[in-house]
Amino acid sequence: MLYAAINAKDHAVYTLSTVHSWRISLSISPPSPLPPSQMTQEQYILASQPNPLQRTGCAQAYPVGIYGWRKRCLYFFILLLLVTMIVNLALTIWILKVMNFTVDGMGNLRVTKEGIRLEGVSEFLLPLYVKEIQSRRDSPLIMQSDRNVTVNARNNIGQLTGQLTVGSEMVEAQCQRFEVRSSDGERVLFSADEQEISIGTEKLKVTGNEGVVFEHSVETSHVRAEPFQDLKLESPTRTLTLEAPKGVEVSAGVGEFKASCRKDLTLESTEGDIFLNANTIRLGNLPHGTTDPLLAPGTTYAKQTVYEVCVCPSGKLYLSPAESASTCQTTNSVCLWS
Repeated sequence: MLYAAINAKDHAVYTLSTVHSWRISLSISPPSPLPPSQMTQEQYILASQPNPLQRTGCAQAYPVGIYGWRKRCLYFFILLLLVTMIVNLALTIWILKVMNFTVDGMGNLRVTKEGIRLEGVSEFLLPLYVKEIQSRRDSPLIMQSDRNVTVNARNNIGQLTGQLTVGSEMVEAQCQRFEVRSSDGERVLFSADEQEISIGTEKLKVTGNEGVVFEHSVETSHVRAEPFQDLKLESPTRTLTLEAPKGVEVSAGVGEFKASCRKDLTLESTEGDIFLNANTIRLGNLPHGTTDPLLAPGTTYAKQTVYEVCVCPSGKLYLSPAESASTCQTTNSVCLWS
């Protein structure tokens, strides 16, 4: 209850009181009469006239508040706010239930002391920045994409230093040096950079039918075929060159060595000798010398199976019939058209 007393000019007392139900009662009490000796003429006239505000019995109340359509609108908005709160609370509970929010995490995502643990199949629509990705024990780690899978490595200023792209048609690695190590991590099995490609395995096996194609030179210390298989070095349209500063050795331990060509076969030694060591040395298809009509006109030799080997000044070899004396001079007509 709130009361306020205001003294008017005519000493009337206005009392303001608040009651329940938003009603305000305003009561006006008449001024207390003064002794005639203390009244002025104006006060006497006012005191002698009847006061229309004077009430008999209880004071009349004047209700002040919100009524009518304003009250209905207020109740409607309060009801709408209450319904909105209930719907929001229900949606929040539904989202928590569907997303499986728990104290440890959300759904298949668990937050542990070691990091974040994710189980099942996960899809990342935006780039993923992590320090380490590890699968569960005894379970493979599978990264799958509809287009390609790209792994980037950057330095502290954001520059790209390494990239591995697994696409639908190829696997591409972009880095300064690419290495493939053994299971223990000690040996380098394969390495590649801008200068060279190194293979550190004990054996390099190529199973293709066409073998290995090298566009440029190849440096190796040993070329060997598989057991019970042939070794073939071939250049279909160009030359095949074997070079070594200390020597080239071609050895066939239990088989034969064959060198064939369409044109000339040259054996050259600039400072040393050409040494042929065998039980039998055969020179096939050597031309037979014919008698020079100027040196030995009318000379004929009987057909025989023994010949002597003659050499032209150009180094060409030819066969001449073997007699008691040399017949190379009389059959040197081969040297004329050599």
